[in-house]
Amino acid sequence: MSTSLSGIFFGVIKRDIRLAWSQGGTGTMALSFFLIAVTLFPFGVGPEPQVLARIAPGVIWVVALLACLISLDRLYQADFEDGSLDDLALSPLGLTGVAAAKIAAHWISTVLPLVVASPLLGILMNLPEEAYGTMVFSLLLGTPALSLIGSMGAALTVSVRRGGVLLSLLVLPLYVPTLIFAVGAVDASAGHVDASQPLALLGASSLLALAIGPFVSAQALRLSLE
Repeated sequence: MSTSLSGIFFGVIKRDIRLAWSQGGTGTMALSFFLIAVTLFPFGVGPEPQVLARIAPGVIWVVALLACLISLDRLYQADFEDGSLDDLALSPLGLTGVAAAKIAAHWISTVLPLVVASPLLGILMNLPEEAYGTMVFSLLLGTPALSLIGSMGAALTVSVRRGGVLLSLLVLPLYVPTLIFAVGAVDASAGHVDASQPLALLGASSLLALAIGPFVSAQALRLSLE
């Protein structure tokens, strides 16, 4: 049974990653948005190195958050519309396992590429060298919370037609603590200050989201399927 469950779990992950990077998939869209939006900031605020260095952590994190947000409405929607979600709900994995697999696939396919691209954009934004490691680490530590929290919002709005606006209203306020802790950690490193405290709070926010995200998502999906 464990082999069967793990096979279904990783099968869902592989399927969602493949769909995310298919033509017009959410992974391609999110990465393109991230690269283009951050690249436009030096043109908008001017090329002054001091200005760019000051706003770099906030810009990179806010745009990464928005790139994650625009990909959430398809997390469950396509499977809900074509009936695949009903089949997955009846599988031995259960809705909690399905939600966990889809969250993992979303982070790997949509968010991880943003983390990989962030050092290049840090150079463009004149991010101080001492803050590069903290920037990447804060993204690795904090972005799982974005996928987990976003999954709850996506599950709650899966049966709502054109629920993208409602999803944004539900999710964005919950993203604020993660954003504050992450930007605070990068700013601390840029200012040669110990960043361990905001990083610890950032990790705690991801752990809290991990503890409740898949279960709340499963309950919301169950209500939508009834």
